[in-house]
Amino acid sequence: MSINLLSKMLKENDWILADGGTGTELFKMGLTSGDAPELWNIEYPDKVRQLYESFLDAGSDLILTNSFGSNSARLKLHRQEKNSYMVSKKSAEIGKEIIYNYNRSIVLAGSIGPTGELIEPLGSMTYSEAIDIFKEQSKGLKDGGVDVLWIETMSHIDEFKAAVAAAKSLNMQWCGTMSFDTSGRTMMGITPLEFKNLIFNLDYKPLAFGANCGVGSSDLLRTIKSFINEEIKIIAKGNAGIPKFKGGKIVYDGTPEIMAKYACFARDLGASIIGGCCGTTPLHIRAMKKSLSKKLTSREVSLDLIEDCFGKFSSKSDSSEVKSTSKNKRRRRIH
Repeated sequence: MSINLLSKMLKENDWILADGGTGTELFKMGLTSGDAPELWNIEYPDKVRQLYESFLDAGSDLILTNSFGSNSARLKLHRQEKNSYMVSKKSAEIGKEIIYNYNRSIVLAGSIGPTGELIEPLGSMTYSEAIDIFKEQSKGLKDGGVDVLWIETMSHIDEFKAAVAAAKSLNMQWCGTMSFDTSGRTMMGITPLEFKNLIFNLDYKPLAFGANCGVGSSDLLRTIKSFINEEIKIIAKGNAGIPKFKGGKIVYDGTPEIMAKYACFARDLGASIIGGCCGTTPLHIRAMKKSLSKKLTSREVSLDLIEDCFGKFSSKSDSSEVKSTSKNKRRRRIH
């Protein structure tokens, strides 16, 4: 396997900046509830180009393809299940075309989200069927030109492992995240510690792993703190605050200033790939880039400090065995 662009960038940089929220940005462009964002790759490619460009212009070093739900199980809801490969491939081709216009190294990561189905014995989908579904989507992303597969927002171990198996079958390097938003666990009850143990027991390991989405900066940073290790790079991709319903719309209360501070906390905790998820706009990304690019020093980040800066945790514990008095200190070179 040749040296991956992401691997090279991670070796050369203390951190790289990912993008923000795909879905929430597309809603601003006219996507309506119930629509499949992924079909815009075919119907409105210019808007998808605009999405990619907005984050690249703001300073992102890594962008995700508009393919989160381009697997056949999700597309079946729109009678487009036979087009998983085509829709996935198109999402990558648009990104590859845009990146060509920028005179810097940029990683194109193929977004792979959950199928929306439960695997046996919890549901009717078999593990083998899940692998096949992810393999078709991954093949489209690979043929479209992605540098790495990006398995994200997962909540169940078996589904996560099925996506990894698909990546392995195609000899594709990958990154992976789960979303911890229910008492410090995923929707299916997986703890950060269980996820970390899964990663280190896999025979086909990722370039990086971590957490995305969730219920705010405090919880995501606590999760990241429990992940830190010296063997595999860490991803932090949290929402721009907490969603609230105002004026008939869902809005996120995280300002660019708050997200800039979150980005530096994630960096100081040891995260190497830092970005935003739902509600994170190019304005947030620009502020994060500016803050991260300042001279770096080392500092200690305790759970108490995280709470003081970003608010209380949504639960007393995330079962990661991180004590509230523990500290995390990481020395980084000054640029």
